[in-house]
Amino acid sequence: MKDHNRWYGSMVVRSEPLIKEYQTTGAQNSLKSNTNTKLPENLLQGLRKKPEDFPSISEHELVRHYYRLSRLNYSLDDGLYPLGSCTMKYNPVINEVIAQMDQFSNLHPALPVAQTQGALEILYETQSMISEILDLPGISLQPAAGAHGELAGVFMIHKYFESKGEKRNKILIPDSAHGTNPASAAMGGYITEKIPSNEKGLTDLEALAAQVDENTAALMITNPNTLGIFETQIVKIKEILDKKGALLYVDGANLNAVMGIVSFGKMGVDLTQLNLHKTFSTPHGGGGPGQGALACSERMRAFLPSPYVVKKSINGKNFYDYETPEHSIGPVKGWYGQFGIILRAWSYLKRNGKNIKEISERAVINANYIRKKLEKHLTLASTEPSMHEVVFNQKSLEAKGAATKNFAKALLDRGFYAPTIYFPLHVVGAIMVEPTETESKKEMDVFIHAVLDIFETLEKNPDEITQSPHNTYVREIDETLAARKPVLTWHDDHD
Repeated sequence: MKDHNRWYGSMVVRSEPLIKEYQTTGAQNSLKSNTNTKLPENLLQGLRKKPEDFPSISEHELVRHYYRLSRLNYSLDDGLYPLGSCTMKYNPVINEVIAQMDQFSNLHPALPVAQTQGALEILYETQSMISEILDLPGISLQPAAGAHGELAGVFMIHKYFESKGEKRNKILIPDSAHGTNPASAAMGGYITEKIPSNEKGLTDLEALAAQVDENTAALMITNPNTLGIFETQIVKIKEILDKKGALLYVDGANLNAVMGIVSFGKMGVDLTQLNLHKTFSTPHGGGGPGQGALACSERMRAFLPSPYVVKKSINGKNFYDYETPEHSIGPVKGWYGQFGIILRAWSYLKRNGKNIKEISERAVINANYIRKKLEKHLTLASTEPSMHEVVFNQKSLEAKGAATKNFAKALLDRGFYAPTIYFPLHVVGAIMVEPTETESKKEMDVFIHAVLDIFETLEKNPDEITQSPHNTYVREIDETLAARKPVLTWHDDHD
């Protein structure tokens, strides 16, 4: 076995107590304030009272405590992050450097537009680049996240039909759609109905045609869908909707597979939302706030959130300003999006604009490489061509007396974050792997080798896999209890 094919050994982490349990004594561990120093009364009023159980520890103990806690996390700095459906790609350091520049970080959104022309130009250029990638004319960067963009899109759907004097009360959603779609539709006041998938994992057109009627406001479909396959009959789907005057909403969460390749305009898309923290390399989850983009067709532009940025010509010079669409649903967030995150996406697009198609092609190739290497061991959820991610079920694991959760925890022991598991919901024991374009063949080979070792170990010593993990800081949890009765704060009566 070649060394470069070995997986990463899990780092042994010592038990780390709570900060409250770090109480120490001794003059060298405590910096006491000078009691002779008198502060102004107005400062004293704002001081927080010290809790009785507040620990007194040295600076180096504090630093070590939080550093050790940070090592309990897994990130893209550690290795392949195969979390499917969420597109966990590398966040380039240059994005962070640009976002931290004083010219940007010290800007305040309340400054007059004449004093923020550079920022407005960046917003306008980001809108324009996304518009070109999607081939859709209307763009708003106001939504604070992808799901927030979905909700804004649902509000636009409602206002569109209101302007036509129609009251439609339901939105159709395929069972292979992104998980937030039914929640957004319900929050927007609509009844949701599920459209089943056919044997190939694609939307069942007969079921769709039977359920679309004059009360249908829209279909919210994810394309590529959550099985990682492209809805090849999207034009026929659009035709079915058009016969009843319903709108086509395509969730853009999986744009990383098709940007620069597929035209949303030619698919007939009326609305779509993107996740800048997925597709355009901005921080994801705890690494920073989310940021969404909402795009639409020409007939939906008048209903976009307000404001958006426009470019004007004054005395032969470009001038950027805010504008409100004629029938806008109004603002959906204070100010105009998360500028620091939009700035990172702008940086990514500026550097990679000519290579957008190549990025998608690389993401698709990587997913299919993993599929080809593992399909003899893990059972494919669909035999249709994979796009940016590949989805397996747990049939082959069950045959060896294991389950998806055992597989995921065994990967933790081998130094990898687990793929998305048990989603999509209509796949029994789903395992969803998305390497993105970030990963090299060498890195994917290390991951593949770890998976193959799990199957070898199942043959020789199945208990080692079914009792995983063995090397993590927390070994066993009651998943049901954790979901139903989560402990969100620390109290003395908790172990």
